Amino acid sequence: MRWRSLRTRMTLLVTAAVTLAIALSAVLCYTIVRKELNAHLDLELTPAPGTKPDLRKVFSRCTTDPPAREPDAIPYLEQVVYADNRPPCYFGEPLQVQPDDLRVAREGGTCLHETKTADGEPVRVFTQNVGPGMAIMTARRTARTRESLRTLSALLATVTGLGVLGAASAGLLVSRTALRPVGRLTRAVEHIATTRDLDTSIPVDGEDEIARLSRSFNAMTAALAGSRDHQRRLVADAGHELRTPLTTLRTNIDLLLRSEQTGRQLDPAAKERLLVNVKAQFAELSALVGDLLMLARGDTDHGPHLELALHEVVRSAAERAGLRGAEVRTELAEWYVSGNAAALERAVLNLIDNARKFSADGIEVVLDAGVLTVRDHGPGIPEEDLPHVFDRFWRSPSARALPGSGLGLAIVAQAVAEAGGTVRLENAPGGGVLATVELPGSPEPR
Repeated sequence: MRWRSLRTRMTLLVTAAVTLAIALSAVLCYTIVRKELNAHLDLELTPAPGTKPDLRKVFSRCTTDPPAREPDAIPYLEQVVYADNRPPCYFGEPLQVQPDDLRVAREGGTCLHETKTADGEPVRVFTQNVGPGMAIMTARRTARTRESLRTLSALLATVTGLGVLGAASAGLLVSRTALRPVGRLTRAVEHIATTRDLDTSIPVDGEDEIARLSRSFNAMTAALAGSRDHQRRLVADAGHELRTPLTTLRTNIDLLLRSEQTGRQLDPAAKERLLVNVKAQFAELSALVGDLLMLARGDTDHGPHLELALHEVVRSAAERAGLRGAEVRTELAEWYVSGNAAALERAVLNLIDNARKFSADGIEVVLDAGVLTVRDHGPGIPEEDLPHVFDRFWRSPSARALPGSGLGLAIVAQAVAEAGGTVRLENAPGGGVLATVELPGSPEPR
């Protein structure tokens, strides 16, 4: 529904907030004015401390006769009240006697209160004891005060009503202005959802929360676009790399089938070579598929990171490499890191296997203070090839005749990055290649 939109809710919220503020201000203003008017009236009624009215003057103008009805009633009234509740005398109009007035006449003191005249007109009264059993009630009509307050309340109500209309207009304007960047973001998201165009970006202005959201959205779409391009390159490269072993397998199997179908038996030695070749191609294909699955996991699709002893991981990888015929010399100091043990062991094993291809003099593996080095004594890597050693499916021209898929070092780079470390390859002094892996951690378990 329309009223559930964010713009409508923001407009209503701003309107309600401003209306509440105006209403509270109006109530506070009315209360203060009423208090000041009553205080001014009380000040007029209350004599100076220690003074009492002139009784002779009071009694000279007091009467018990019914008051004359005059068009313009005098605002100032007086009345003598007795503690024994005798009929009072008054000047102007008679006042309704309250228990507080009788108490003052009886016990002394003063009091201020509201009462009414005999015909029900409200007045403000100051009662003062003037002798034993007698008090004087001095009153002022409150009609003018009440009329002023009614005028003020009508004025404040009008102002509040106009304020509500102004608040609604301001709320609508504020919501439109504030949500304009959100509208752009919404249209961009809808466009991407419809067209799958991840190259769409949102213009960013300012440093507020909406600008931060726009930057985050642009960064997210850029990351998604990069992931999509990465997947496309991986699929294209994988298709290219898989084509060669599959073509060789198909050719060898076709030869074997043609031999069986035509009845022309192959020479046993040639047939054995074909079968050995098929087996080798299957092994290469299996290794390639395994490497592709390892790389296709992505940067976030990995196992849980736990604290592990890196020296034990390296020792296990060296032992596995030794079973494959590698001569590995290790020097390992204790180091504990947070990561995935299987991924790190695979990375170390790949570094050792890569070194074993080029070195017949053994491999040196050293772990010291979180820095792992794997060195061979082979011919080294040409300087122009060093920037590409961690690229997927890249192989040096001098290594293309050797077994491998060109994914081993890419898997190393991914595993080390997942553990928060860095890896680099460089030519070692005196010949050979030196692989260096640095992983954050500590020499003692936490």
